Amino acid sequence: MYDWLIVGAGFAGSTLAERLASVRNERVLLIDRRPHIGGNAYDRYNDDGLLIHQYGPHIFHTNSQQIFDYLSRFTEWNFYEHRVLAQVDGMLVPIPINLDTINRLYDLTLTSDDLEKWFAARAEPVEEIRTSEDAVVSKVGRELYEKFFRGYTRKQWGLDPSELDKSVTSRVPTRTNQDDRYFGDEFQFMPKHGYTRMFERMVDHPNIHVMTQTDYRDIRDIVPHRRVIFTGPIDEFFDFRFGKLPYRSLGFKHITLDKAWYQPVGVVNFPQTEAYTRITEYKHLTGQEHPKTALTYEYPSAEGDPYYPIPKPENQELFKRYERLALATPNVWFVGRLATYRYYNMDQIVGQALATFRRIGDAVPLPSDQMVVEVIRSKASLAS
Repeated sequence: MYDWLIVGAGFAGSTLAERLASVRNERVLLIDRRPHIGGNAYDRYNDDGLLIHQYGPHIFHTNSQQIFDYLSRFTEWNFYEHRVLAQVDGMLVPIPINLDTINRLYDLTLTSDDLEKWFAARAEPVEEIRTSEDAVVSKVGRELYEKFFRGYTRKQWGLDPSELDKSVTSRVPTRTNQDDRYFGDEFQFMPKHGYTRMFERMVDHPNIHVMTQTDYRDIRDIVPHRRVIFTGPIDEFFDFRFGKLPYRSLGFKHITLDKAWYQPVGVVNFPQTEAYTRITEYKHLTGQEHPKTALTYEYPSAEGDPYYPIPKPENQELFKRYERLALATPNVWFVGRLATYRYYNMDQIVGQALATFRRIGDAVPLPSDQMVVEVIRSKASLAS
């Protein structure tokens, strides 16, 4: 008999498993259909001993002292400020766009004050900013939109920026100074020994039983449990009753080169050329010293595992129908990116999980063991 069956061993599931087991002293079965814990943040050593991220680069950053302190219980950190270059017009320039980006691209010597005026002269007036195209052209104009955003967005999402919510491109700031960091958060670090080691420590508790390569549908009616925390796709939980929620997927090509370094920064984006969107070189991220280097080429796809909810109004309307079902489903909590159909950074998922744990503490008491046993027996009887 488990107090909780938690579906998905990524940030949301692992955080809640740890809190429920260590604070409430409750018994948790944590499952994942993949052969590992850690969700998309899972990292591993390849055959050459290089630490790589199986599902593309994951850079931890947050402004929350609470979230940083919580995760620090399970890992030491290496300081790391992420920098990204974009290959535009045959040269590598900083992204997000900053003062150096414009000066290099156009062979100018603008100051920060000059650049504000330069942007303003090119910005297009937009009465209401609704789409990702609106968000960019209203700030920096159409030429930079075409060079940096339109092609990349089309590859990443399979849609034109004019078809996507403004939130997609609004995530990328525009700067008038020389700050070339991709993120501006107060805490920017990488787990010293990798994400997987951090997750292993999170779920290393006698009250937590971990089962990988395990599908929720295969055990939900045969393993006794009181409540469920579901971090998978919400439409899948309800057997796609209203149809499938659209997601964008990714494919990855991992390679090792017999050379120390390949590119000057951890990630290089390709908004104008190539079928892939970016190349990641992990030694920049991990700080690992090694005579070889590991790269990942990232290819967006319409098919495959769900990664990114597609932010369009009609998709949100479909999600709201599933959300209403979720709110009416007793003893099941829906947490995380796939369960709430929103793009979250890693720290935001941890924050959502910690907030959910606090709400669980305010919920009604768990049913008695006998009541749950009878429910399980009834389900098993109906299934047979």
